[in-house]
Amino acid sequence: MFNRNKKPAAPAAPHTPAISLDKVPAGLVSLAKTATVSLEKNGLSGLRAAVYLVVDRSYSMHPYFADGSVQHLADQALGLSVTVDDDGTVPLVMFDSRPYPLVDIRLDQYAGVVAEQHELHGGPRTMGGTQYTIAMRAVIEHYLASQATDPALVVFQTDGAPQDQEDVRLQLVQSSKLPVFWSFVGFGPGRVRFLTQLDTMRGRLLDNASYFHAGGDPRRISDGDLYDGIVGEFGQWIPQARQKGLLR
Repeated sequence: MFNRNKKPAAPAAPHTPAISLDKVPAGLVSLAKTATVSLEKNGLSGLRAAVYLVVDRSYSMHPYFADGSVQHLADQALGLSVTVDDDGTVPLVMFDSRPYPLVDIRLDQYAGVVAEQHELHGGPRTMGGTQYTIAMRAVIEHYLASQATDPALVVFQTDGAPQDQEDVRLQLVQSSKLPVFWSFVGFGPGRVRFLTQLDTMRGRLLDNASYFHAGGDPRRISDGDLYDGIVGEFGQWIPQARQKGLLR
């Protein structure tokens, strides 16, 4: 029965970006504003988190480096980061079948940084296989070493299933006991079945992963849809992680 005396719920407070937008490069302001809308929509107003970006540089990824899709995702990750993290950087981890040094994407140095790093490591000539675990371990080690108290939101981009599937499943189970959330972003015309399996995998302390498929031309996905895909399940994970004592 409708209660006429029931007061409407108070609207959530608007999200305040971690970095004032007047200190953000003009090319990222629109992204930051769009990210803010997604955070508010998904109950994440006031959230602070460390945003990481993981990029697949296996051989099949060459077209996405060449057409700017990967750099565009890096810009989007940085636009999200300035809304939730006040250090103005996104640690970037590239992977194929080998590890690559972690570098920072910064507000004062972000344009073209993905292409520069890709070429630094040999460009298309050295693009190898697909092993997620290399990158997952690098992120976890960096996050733990930082002694951060805020959660890590890992934007993990790939265009296919890895060769180390059992190790990936084990890593995901183990990291479910940490304040780390894996937001997988798929590139390519078809959905990555393995990522769908990770999204619903049993045996974890918490569901610590999501999967958003950006399609064969990721640049055509609106910024709002991408951000909703990245933070939607993250917003559901946050209160569960607090309940389990992973977060304050």
